[in-house]
Amino acid sequence: MRIDVVGLKFELTDAIREYAESKSEKLTRYFDRTQMITIRLSERTKRAGEFDVEIVTDVEKHENFVSTASGDDLYLTIDSAVNKMSRQLTDFKEKLKLSSHHPDAPR
Repeated sequence: MRIDVVGLKFELTDAIREYAESKSEKLTRYFDRTQMITIRLSERTKRAGEFDVEIVTDVEKHENFVSTASGDDLYLTIDSAVNKMSRQLTDFKEKLKLSSHHPDAPR
């Protein structure tokens, strides 16, 4: 599985890259068919010190999952986006379990 961390409109340090990668690696435990995770970090141009984080997760046999978060602390914003993504993957996995256990269940 590949993890890409991209900094838009600001310099991406090694510490930020490592933090984002370590947090996003945990997403594979929520859904094991994850193929690629892309994390886009950007600083807002009109409001200095505010950040936007977008996580795009590519999984097998499904459209990409996307989570976003904004805030003034980049590390907390990364955490927030990762939490949102983990929730999406958990919900999707539960749906798959229900549909496999109940063939008549709506999909």
